[in-house]
Amino acid sequence: MSIATKAGDQGTTNLMYRRKVSKCHPRVEAYGAVDELNAALGMARAMAADRGVRENLRSIQKDLVIVMGELATLTEDLRRYAADGYPLVTSELTNRLNGMIAELEPRLGPFRGWATPGESSGAAALEVARATCRRAERRVCALHEARQLENSEILIYLNRLGDLLWLFARGEERQRGIPGQSDQASK
Repeated sequence: MSIATKAGDQGTTNLMYRRKVSKCHPRVEAYGAVDELNAALGMARAMAADRGVRENLRSIQKDLVIVMGELATLTEDLRRYAADGYPLVTSELTNRLNGMIAELEPRLGPFRGWATPGESSGAAALEVARATCRRAERRVCALHEARQLENSEILIYLNRLGDLLWLFARGEERQRGIPGQSDQASK
């Protein structure tokens, strides 16, 4: 079967369980933004200097497949989705991010001021991923506010991921000897 199925030529796509919607449906916008985030994380992973960061990003990319699957399922189909064995986003995923933050923050120390992306290619790629994460978070928030998101843990997960990506970028700068906000604040 060709990748060019032409099924979406009329501006529609299928969610899970063959639920046809417009390609600009808020749910498609949400999982599409998470897909962009996954691609940005792949770029950041390829450019990161720290092996641990690369491993964590790969793990997060796998989690994002779970996020996308759940977002691609209408609320009324979620019970069927879970019964069919598909994983849902749980606090366990968020807690893993919380653990990474708790481990990283003390090592990096305090920060003041704003980050200016571009001090290194790895940090810049992580900042692009962070900004993409925040867009995905806004799209998921819109679903939540429209009462089209049953599992609010997705919103919490993306919020925490944005925080973690900011820390990863600061760590990347420190590893490359680039002064961070706390170092530049006194200058």
